[in-house]
Amino acid sequence: MRMAIESNRSSFSSVKSYVNALRDTPRRVVRRAGSVTTTFDETSHVRFRYGGSMRKTLRWYDLICFGVGGMVGAGVFVTTGTASHDKAGPAVVLSYAIAGFCALLSAFCYTEFAVHMPVAGGAFSYIRVTFGEFMAFLTGANLIMDYVFSNAAVARSFTTYLGTAIGVSAESKWRITITSLPKGFNEIDFIAVLVIIILTVIICYSTRESSVLNMILTALHIIFIMFVIIMGFWRGDSKNFTEPSDPTRPSGFFPFGASGMFNGAALVYLSYIGYDAVSTLAEEVKNPVTDIPIGVTGCVILVTVLYCLMATSMSMLLPYDLINPEAPFSGAFVDKSNRLNWVSNVIGVGASFGILTSLLVAMLGQARYLCVIGRSNIVPVWFAKVHPKTSTPVNASAFLGIFTAVIALFTELDVLLNLVSIGTLFVFFMVANAVIYRRYVSVETLSPWPTLSFLICFSCTSVIFTLLWWLVPPGKPKFFVLGACFIVICGLVVVFNYAVPQARKPEFWGVPLMPWIPCVSIFLNIFLLGNLDGPSYARFGFFSALAVVVYLAYSVHASFDSEEEGIVNLESGIKESIELEDLTPKLQK
Repeated sequence: MRMAIESNRSSFSSVKSYVNALRDTPRRVVRRAGSVTTTFDETSHVRFRYGGSMRKTLRWYDLICFGVGGMVGAGVFVTTGTASHDKAGPAVVLSYAIAGFCALLSAFCYTEFAVHMPVAGGAFSYIRVTFGEFMAFLTGANLIMDYVFSNAAVARSFTTYLGTAIGVSAESKWRITITSLPKGFNEIDFIAVLVIIILTVIICYSTRESSVLNMILTALHIIFIMFVIIMGFWRGDSKNFTEPSDPTRPSGFFPFGASGMFNGAALVYLSYIGYDAVSTLAEEVKNPVTDIPIGVTGCVILVTVLYCLMATSMSMLLPYDLINPEAPFSGAFVDKSNRLNWVSNVIGVGASFGILTSLLVAMLGQARYLCVIGRSNIVPVWFAKVHPKTSTPVNASAFLGIFTAVIALFTELDVLLNLVSIGTLFVFFMVANAVIYRRYVSVETLSPWPTLSFLICFSCTSVIFTLLWWLVPPGKPKFFVLGACFIVICGLVVVFNYAVPQARKPEFWGVPLMPWIPCVSIFLNIFLLGNLDGPSYARFGFFSALAVVVYLAYSVHASFDSEEEGIVNLESGIKESIELEDLTPKLQK
């Protein structure tokens, strides 16, 4: 009887109902787009509405392994070569250190949310409780599409590296070319599909078993990485840090100057993406208060050390102008005598393990994003179902696994330099803004506009700085213009820090040095966005427009129906109940 009543009330119960809903779209958008949930909402009945909570089986060491596995994939084996050869030279070592510092700042922002609100939604849930439903849907949709396309590309690269490991040309031996299909979609890769299906079955079966598999693969991958590092220090020469093979090329540790080092950092930062997937596992962590901070920050620090050592090893093996941008580590061990060519095969094996771990973690993360988006009723609730036996989001995992496998079967994607598009950096930017907003705005705040005004002004000034960095020719005028812009950026933070008091402080764990660390994260993410190419922005614009269409055609009406039926209790606007939020830490204990 209840289901029949709900069906009659639904905007999708008949063509007439849907047409009436479309006519009412403007009012519904005004009512729903800015509506926020509370952290109490996210950690209580929203979690149990469709199949209960996910089983808490993970500890801090699981999170560190997931983070390392998610980050140390195929990207580092290519981005290092391009960053060294074209951007930074031997200073690529410092580029990795700078990029690691940027990643750590973003990880701090994720950690504060994950500790206070240990749910599977990750960035989607963080933005939903801060900026409302529409912005959460927009960022979540882009993030899922980034995951799907990146995972499809990573799976295809597994075929390539596996061929390298055993000395077989994957393109000619393992892929089937269909001439009737358009170029870029005509190389069929069944191995990539098989890998995705196997990993999908594993993550559907159990998160605990997925963690064990990830630990094994990550351990093997680190062994291969240490092998590469040791070989580099053994076979390398420290003079390669300062002397190129071609005397006419710029020499020294900073052959392209400080700007080259930062440009290299912008490129290699993409090798750090993956720690955000760890936050989606927060609902399955036994002790979020202690395990999440250790797990998230620990994996970023460990990966930074490994990357810096790998970059040092590569810089010692060859002068920067001889490094192969496409295969820096494999190419470094190829010599005329063929004595060390076997090392390239070993590197192919290590890269294969790295691809499997990064693919496993990414597929875990994407399924949990979609599961929580389903809980919010802005996509079909079928995706929110948690299987009672496995305690995993089986429906979301299976759907995204099949979707990813279909794309990986046909589509040739440029994975090695574009694993993560503008969408992911946009989400990091939004999470850093959300941390500041939640610290300085609450129900007791008279107006949120001082904080919103600061965030808008700070972001705009950061965009101006980034444009000046890339467009103004080198020289003293550029130095003074950038210096003046930087002083303005710092001045904005100082004025905001003294003029606007914090509305709340975290009880368990919070980002230190507020608002400086999130502001630096915002600035660096904007700066890194400036390094992306035009096609990345085009793809972001296309999927954002597509997400807006889906929201207006389906999501806002489904969300409106849920509110009308009393299934979801959301508060309109941007304010949140402190009384309910104060109960959240007690529920977590």
